[in-house]
Amino acid sequence: MKHAFDTPERKAFRETIEAFVAKEIAPHAFEWDEAGQVPWELHSKIAALGVFGFGIDQEYGGLGFDDPFMRVDYAVAMSMCGAGGVSAALGGRSIAIDPIQKLASDNIKARCLKDIVEGRKGAGLGITEPSGGSDVARLKTTAKRDGGEWVLNGSKTFITGGMEADYFVIAARTGPPGLMGISLFFVEKDAPGFTRTPLPKKMGWWASNQATLFFDDCRIPAENLMGQQDYGFIQVMNNFNYERLGLSACALGMMKVCLEDSIEWAQQRETFGKPLIKHQIIRHKIAEMSARIDVVESYLQNICWRIDQGKIPVAEICKSKFFATKALEFCASEAMQILGGAGYLRGSRVENVYREVKVIAIGGGSEEIMRDLAVRQMGL
Repeated sequence: MKHAFDTPERKAFRETIEAFVAKEIAPHAFEWDEAGQVPWELHSKIAALGVFGFGIDQEYGGLGFDDPFMRVDYAVAMSMCGAGGVSAALGGRSIAIDPIQKLASDNIKARCLKDIVEGRKGAGLGITEPSGGSDVARLKTTAKRDGGEWVLNGSKTFITGGMEADYFVIAARTGPPGLMGISLFFVEKDAPGFTRTPLPKKMGWWASNQATLFFDDCRIPAENLMGQQDYGFIQVMNNFNYERLGLSACALGMMKVCLEDSIEWAQQRETFGKPLIKHQIIRHKIAEMSARIDVVESYLQNICWRIDQGKIPVAEICKSKFFATKALEFCASEAMQILGGAGYLRGSRVENVYREVKVIAIGGGSEEIMRDLAVRQMGL
């Protein structure tokens, strides 16, 4: 589809990212996925294109401006590389960058933020716990003040990039039960009492490491409290909106993979004396996949336009996430049917997409949570 809100700058950015993915990532994506990691120098290479700098001041290596359309274009292009774990490995820092700039002390920002934005260091956001994910109000990790330090106890899990990250933004309970008793803390990898272990083998996202973090009387300086005590969840809420927008865009990119590879295969494969693409049932599958891609893309473009106008349409972002991931489920299934055995082989983009549908549907807020939040945002 034509991008209705394109500008020369957005078009140039999109084409730059697409060219980088085609040259630097796609040829190696399956190899890196099988190896379980990406070369660390890739972080700096893609950071040089500004992909981690949206909304970040230039003094910290950022772009000095934000653009939701560019954010979406980046997520779409990266998710088409052939292995979603590559994108996750590079982008794990993204959800920690904005809270650090907005809430961390000037000393912390000066010391670490530029290294994170420019890809030299990794960062992670620790919200999810072994006892619960989307139900943040029941968060159990605690932080207690002890003189000039905070002492953290508890654990976090499913932390993307957690085994390689140097810095973490950690949510911990500092007040009474509920969302209003949660604060955010800046924790470095060598903090006393902090340890981490990798998650066991996963269905997908092989190139990206996920970790469980442990805090056993973990001591950090008092200045590492980020923002106002007990108001951490409110302060980081907008961060979740951008994460969900990005995941919707990832779903869109994966849907495009399904369509592209289905068309290519159907044009090459012959059955019953004619190309697969000439069979009506296959043509209808392709038409339906294409229609769902158009709907998701149009919806995301509209959401980006509203954000660009200064609004954060929370209900629409939530609806886009569960709608996009359900559409992705459909496209992944249909593409697998079209490719048949060829789609079931490792090294196929469709095989990879089929395995990674659920991580997009669950990550950043499950579809059940997104539906409920959308309805509450509608005032019901």
